[in-house]
This record gives sequence, structure tokens and C-alpha cells, in this order.
Amino acid sequence: MSDTPFRPFDTLLDADAALATLRGAVAGADDGELFLERSRSEVIAFDDGRVRNASYDASEGFGLRAVRGETAGYAHSTEISESALTRAAETARLAVGDGGGTLADAPRATNAKLYTDNDPMSDATFPVKLETLREIDAFARALDPRVVQVSATLAASIQEVEILRPEGHSVRDVRPMTRLNVSVIVEQDGRREAGGVGGGGRLGLTGLIAPDHWQALAREALRIALVNLTAEPAPAGIMDVVLGPGWPGILLHEAVGHGLEGDFNRKQTSAFAGLMGQQVAARGVTVLDDGTIPDRRGSITVDDEGTPSARNVLIEDGVLVGYMQDRQNARLMGVPATGNGRRESHAHTPMPRMTNTYMLGGDASPADILADLKDGIYAVGFGGGQVDITSGKFVFSCTEAYRVKNGKVGAAVKGATLIGDGATALQKIRGIGNDMALDPGMGNCGKAGQWVPVGVGQPTLLIGGLTVGGSAA
Repeated sequence: MSDTPFRPFDTLLDADAALATLRGAVAGADDGELFLERSRSEVIAFDDGRVRNASYDASEGFGLRAVRGETAGYAHSTEISESALTRAAETARLAVGDGGGTLADAPRATNAKLYTDNDPMSDATFPVKLETLREIDAFARALDPRVVQVSATLAASIQEVEILRPEGHSVRDVRPMTRLNVSVIVEQDGRREAGGVGGGGRLGLTGLIAPDHWQALAREALRIALVNLTAEPAPAGIMDVVLGPGWPGILLHEAVGHGLEGDFNRKQTSAFAGLMGQQVAARGVTVLDDGTIPDRRGSITVDDEGTPSARNVLIEDGVLVGYMQDRQNARLMGVPATGNGRRESHAHTPMPRMTNTYMLGGDASPADILADLKDGIYAVGFGGGQVDITSGKFVFSCTEAYRVKNGKVGAAVKGATLIGDGATALQKIRGIGNDMALDPGMGNCGKAGQWVPVGVGQPTLLIGGLTVGGSAA
């Protein structure tokens, strides 16, 4: 696949003919678009002293959509040609039926540029990337004799899209992505524990493969592993919990964010449905979804329908003030689209999805918040989690957590899970730190079988009365 810029209307399709085909597909519809995409990605995984995997993938294709009411007709192909486009238009057209719709206004234009359009894979040669991973392995092993295994993965990709609207408006976006992950396993007296860190964003590889960056990652991965090596079994019961800043915002993302997506609320399947304008969280809690932060993993110049991303306030001082919307759900709910129509690839239809979702900071110092915790858990790192959108109930596993008594941080605990529901947890927030931080750039979000990159963030938070699952007697 060529490294030249993706220009499908210069090389693969006649622009006027493609527009005519699209207009024929959406005649009498409420909305629709032609989404064209070319994606390339590279992943190199170094594990236990050797290359475990080195892959390069390239794909291109298009998706054509026609929307009428609550129904969407969608057809996609990996062949970008006039004949494939004609067949797709005939298929998508079936959702329009007898028509009668009024085509929605086109998204407003934007000149925003939130990230580079350079291909990050070209920032270093393959031998340089491979040698960097070898150096990470050797460096991490030399840090501590208890290190028995090191894994490091370097990933880079670029997605080029062009979105053609029936009004004739066309928008392009070039979306780079990079990430470096490092994990270590340590062993002492027959016990093994792991620690892992990583991050990146919509930026080049140069900063990620700089020694000062990956050495800091290796040290942090080792620190977490050593903490877990001495961790005690976590207690169980209902107790107060302090969440650290940054990545613990993944709990906010899952427990609250999905419930604020427009489709779940339009269909009345969200725990937050029908609560617009009501107090849904403690005073001082302000939650945003912001796709406009430069270089962040979850940022998008425009969403996958051509709507510019935005800084959307969802909860303000505890009051529900907004949902995240794509064009279809926004129209059906009588509100503006918010730039949250996202799709995994040209083979998927767009739906309301988060970008960078975070809670604003308060005025309390983290030290004072911890001092107020009389008997509970201080959760710094999280692994996997699950949430039921309808009830808002969540379960999250902690990868780094500590027992706290009388405001003093004590021993690390292992096997802690946090259990609760998003709506109740928001109401039980009793302390909001002044240290709001975004995650290092490692989030992926799944919904309806589609995965998209996202960002999360929050300050230190004190939440009262969460159920902690543990194994201690």
C-alpha cells in the first residue's frame, strides 16, 4: 500500500460520480454520508528476551450510510471503486423505504488541527525500534535481581479518513497513534508478581523511544511489581475509598460515561435516562467529555460523521446538563450533535462514543483527603472492569491499592475489587482533590463490538461506602 497521502477522489473515484451516487442513496433520507478510510499499523512485541511478534497491517475501504428515522442502512467494502460504491448505495437505500425525510443540515466546518499528520511509523527504522526494545529488556533486568521476565511493546499507526456529505461538503482527517508498554515480573521466595505501565497518544514515536522516557517506564513497572510482591490479601466489606488521580478515571468512564451516551438515554436504557437538569452527583462534581485536547489518545479533530469534536460539559456542579451525541440520536432527541459519532473503521456504523472523559479538580489537597479516610482503601491503579449500563452497577479490579487506617497509608493489598453503581457513587463523593490529571494514554473502549481509543482523567477522590471485594478473613 502506498505511503502517499490518501486521496480517494484523485486516484480511485470520480468525485462528481461518487457524490451523485451518495445523493441517490440518501434521497428522502434524514442523513447519511460516505466514509472512506485507509489505515496502516505496526506492532513489535519483545517478550522474555526475544521478539514475540512483529506485524504490519494495512487496509482501506469505505462505508456508505443512509439514515431514516431510527433505521440506518449501511454497506461497506474493502474495494474502493465505482461499481462497489453503486452496490453499496443500493443496499443502504433499502433503509430509506418510501422516503419522506428531510436531510439534516451539514456539520459546521472547522480549521482545528489537534495533532500532527505525520506518519509515526517513519520516525524510526525497524532496527532502531527493535534495538530500543532490547535495551528496555536489558535495563529492566539490571534494575533488580528479582526481575525474571520483561515484556515491552511498541505500537504505531495512522488512520486517514475522508468523509463526503450529500451536500457536497468533504472533510479529511489524518490520525496518528503511538504507544509504548512495559511490564515486568518479579519473583521472591517462590512468589511472583507483575507490574505494568504504558502510554502514548496522537504523536510521533520520537519521544516514546527516548531513553529518559522508557527508563522511567521500566522503573515504574518495577515499582508496581515490588509493591505487589509484599501486598497482603485485601479486606472485604463496605468501606470508604480514595481513588488516585489520572488513570483511576477509568472507573468514571465505565460507571458514568457510558450512561451519558445519547443512544442509551434516547432508548431509556441508561440509569441516567430522564434525569436531565436534576442533581445526579455531589456538589462540586463536574464531568466533561473533551475531544479537543491536543495530542491526546481520545482526541479527534472531527468525529466519524464529519462533526467537529467539542468540549462537552455532561455534569456541572452535580447537575446533569448534557449527553454525548452522534447525529442520528441528536436529531431524534431534538438536540445538537456534540461531535461524539465514532466508529472503529469503515466496516462499522457510527454511534455515540466517549473521547477524553474526565472530572474537573476541586480545592482539597490529596494529603487532606487521605487524612480524612479513617478506615478504607486507597486505590491508585486499575485493571479491567465491567458495567451494566441499565443499572449502572460496576465491578473493577485494583492493580495497586493500599489499606488506610486513621488517615495513615499502610500495607499494599492484593486482590481488591470495587463494587457499586455509578449513580450512587457520584452522590457519595465527599472529597475532590486539586490534582486533576489525565491518564498517560492507554485507554480503549468497547461498545457493541466496536473498539475506539479514549482518554480518562480525574483528581484524587474520596467516595463513601463502596463495596470492596477481597480475600482477607
